[in-house]
Amino acid sequence: SLPDSIPTGQDFEKYKYIPGIYDDVKIILANSPRIVNIQTVPDIENNRVRVVTELESMRDLQSSVLYIIREYRAGKVVAELEELVNLTSGKNFKADIIIDLADCHYWSPENPFLYELEVITNGDRQSRRFGMRSFRFDVESGQAVLNGKPYFMRGTNVCIFRFFEDEAREYYPWDEHWVRRLHEKFKYMHWNSVRYCIGFPPDFWYDIADEVGILIQDEFPIWHGGRKRAKGGWPASRNHHQLVREFKSWMQERWNHPSVVIWDAQNETICNNETGRAIQKVRHLDLSNRPWENGYEAFQKEGDPRESHPYFFILIRQKKSFELSDLAEISGRPRLMFNQKDPTPIIINEYGWLWLNRDGTSTMLTDEIYRHLLGDTPSISKLRYTYARNLAALTEFWRSHRECAAVMHFCGLGYSRPGGIYQPEGGATSDNFMEIASLNFEPYFETYVRDAFAPVGVMIDNWQDSFRSGEAIDVPVAIINDLYNDWRGVIRLKIKSGKSTHSSEEREIQVDNLGRIETKFLVTLPEQPGQYQLIAEIFADDEEPVRSLRDIQITK
Repeated sequence: SLPDSIPTGQDFEKYKYIPGIYDDVKIILANSPRIVNIQTVPDIENNRVRVVTELESMRDLQSSVLYIIREYRAGKVVAELEELVNLTSGKNFKADIIIDLADCHYWSPENPFLYELEVITNGDRQSRRFGMRSFRFDVESGQAVLNGKPYFMRGTNVCIFRFFEDEAREYYPWDEHWVRRLHEKFKYMHWNSVRYCIGFPPDFWYDIADEVGILIQDEFPIWHGGRKRAKGGWPASRNHHQLVREFKSWMQERWNHPSVVIWDAQNETICNNETGRAIQKVRHLDLSNRPWENGYEAFQKEGDPRESHPYFFILIRQKKSFELSDLAEISGRPRLMFNQKDPTPIIINEYGWLWLNRDGTSTMLTDEIYRHLLGDTPSISKLRYTYARNLAALTEFWRSHRECAAVMHFCGLGYSRPGGIYQPEGGATSDNFMEIASLNFEPYFETYVRDAFAPVGVMIDNWQDSFRSGEAIDVPVAIINDLYNDWRGVIRLKIKSGKSTHSSEEREIQVDNLGRIETKFLVTLPEQPGQYQLIAEIFADDEEPVRSLRDIQITK
């Protein structure tokens, strides 16, 4: 019902929009001078925070502005400053100050330390939380840099507008306890990042991301689906001028959240670079200078990331073939769209194309994939196992090559629409929960994909799936370390058939902080033909083992 000039999400893989207003509405009463907006700008290099406060007065007056900063959890006052400002009736005034924070704590997913700023005028008072952190992308390395150090982003997506139409949704998106458990489950999967994808969740979700410690790629709800679809789907009347107004409002709502580290203008859309024009007009407003991602349009500034969606299994729907063994011939640097130019830095925030509904059935987009992989009548258990093992292998592949700043699974929360009499249209994608109320993941997914996202990860870099009996082969294994500490432990390579172990070899290894090593095992394969597994596992004292698996066929 909106005019063409207004940008809307147009998610053509969903069917219903939630009606009305879905976030909190508040009436705030204030006298003059009223606080219109507050922007906190952390400066971790100098242990200080810049505070820009926009004030509005209905009459000429002089007012004090008091700034108090506390540690959010402890309530301890760590800084206090007061100034006098002169205001003119009807004109907004920006008070711009620097507050020193000696020995401040940095915010990160591993240590989500928060401060609270209270601003008090003669007629108003407001509070904002913030974290002392910096974030950017390094052009030379192609990696994210958090608080001055390289940081590998591992994560997932939340499609909240899709979840809103899920019959299991109930009140959960507005239940703070449930939303907190959701983000904690994401952390349990070794995810430190989430893209809120083509739709904003309620604002308190960002508060919880701040508290739990998750990096957010915040995506404005524009999606017109690739080049061909966009040609007929982006109205000429929808130009960047309206986007500028929308982007400004969005940024003001979010820019004090330390969790929000990337502004994302759109998803997979070619739009005559109208989003790029809007970015150029608003990015200076964010004094923290967050990077912008621009979907399938050209990046707008050196250091902005580019998104890549390497959906290899979609080739099967195009009557082509794809098997995991093809990864032996594929570059660890994913392809970009024609107009994204310079390939660094790259964010993979979608990949796989292997979705299953929560009941284990294939979605409308994956029916053909699973028929190709498993035949016409695979069991639910076989479908779930195949999904988890293939997604884990793809995750290992992209992470271990170290060519991408982020590897983010699609998706951590969405709808599930198995089809049938009540939903004959079916669903295109799904998340990996068995049951929404309890937030229990499908067990195969949790087992294999969680290992694939482990901070110290392992990948068998041998993609051949058929060998001759008794053959001697080299099995290269890559080990990566996302941590700031060196990792020492043991790597073991086994060949198993069922519960029987046919060979096993182990050795001690060390992987430097943020490093990658490769080691090779010379293995003699069993003489008996059959189905086997290559299993590489790494472990250290007081740590859970992390595994990489490959299914192989041994023939005469």
